[in-house]
Amino acid sequence: MALTNFATLNDNQLTAWSRDFWKTARNMSFINQFAGSGSNAMVQRVTELTKSQKGTQAVITLLADMTGDGITGDHQLENNEEALRAYDQVIKIDQLRFANRLAGRLTDQKTVVNFREQSRDALAYAMADRIDQLAFLTLSGVEYTYKNNGGTRPTNTAVAGGALSSLDFAAVTDPTSKRSLVATGTGLDAGISDTLTNATLGETNTLGYRTIVETKAYAKDHYIRGIRSSGNEEIYHMFVTPQQMAGLKLDSEFLANVRNAGVRGNSNSLFSGTSSVLVDGVMIHEFRHVFNTSGAADGSKWGAGSAIDGARALFCGAQALAMADIGLPTIEEETFDYGNQHGISIGKIFGFLKPVYNSDVDVGEQDFGVITLDTAF
Repeated sequence: MALTNFATLNDNQLTAWSRDFWKTARNMSFINQFAGSGSNAMVQRVTELTKSQKGTQAVITLLADMTGDGITGDHQLENNEEALRAYDQVIKIDQLRFANRLAGRLTDQKTVVNFREQSRDALAYAMADRIDQLAFLTLSGVEYTYKNNGGTRPTNTAVAGGALSSLDFAAVTDPTSKRSLVATGTGLDAGISDTLTNATLGETNTLGYRTIVETKAYAKDHYIRGIRSSGNEEIYHMFVTPQQMAGLKLDSEFLANVRNAGVRGNSNSLFSGTSSVLVDGVMIHEFRHVFNTSGAADGSKWGAGSAIDGARALFCGAQALAMADIGLPTIEEETFDYGNQHGISIGKIFGFLKPVYNSDVDVGEQDFGVITLDTAF
């Protein structure tokens, strides 16, 4: 098996190797499936920096709907134009790096594993996995000091920058008042007061078909723009934990609708084992990094007694998340101990932002394209 020696690669070859690595990492990343360059993507990817008075920054532009009713008949339109209301928001960026280091030349000879090739795959997975974790924490309005399962994220205090919470874009904003819902026995409650205890949640308030339909109606009423698909139809993406998906598949109303609306035979989503199902124009995806409390300590869960396990489903429309994806990863190889040890590092500059704007329908700043839905499981 051929080895890659970075010291012998010219700039074009190293760029190609970096591009191949990033392609591998992107393919491993779940959130990148929903990324696109335009405003019709759930995750809008910004790949270039914009010059501004404050220097070069990654910027996303949100365009609010026009509110005027126009000019009728032959009355003068000139000097009565309506200004477009554009909200430019800066995505803070930072660098995240990982590295592997081989014990020594003798160890390398004893193993059949190719260090460079295996390291590349391991580093690509680590980068993709952390990007997914950060993306879902950002959408959920949960600080990077937490794991996605609600536990406390360990911090490497011995090393500066040893915590994800030290990233420049780690200032995550809470779900806004009209973009946060809680499932109840009779419907939905809006505007939860404490995003990490959620005392209003009951243990029977699980995710069901009715909850999905009501959440979609709520999103449309509050002008959450869907993603235009074929036939000019709007679709939404909803992300749930495996436990939420399991509860949904056991819901009698959901079972009846999928059974009657789906195709007959083994290709029906009930039998094919798919992790995504389409319900009433909402594509529901099962993903392990959706925020939940399964790893939270006793007394730190949800419900009146802080003892109920819950999860924060994400109902997403267009421009729910902005991602700055600046340049290719930097990949370096170093030798240590007089060439006896080899190490490989990767670094990627990126950033996340949950866009907010001043809504015409709701008072004050609101999340632009995402609604959180807390349920028990």
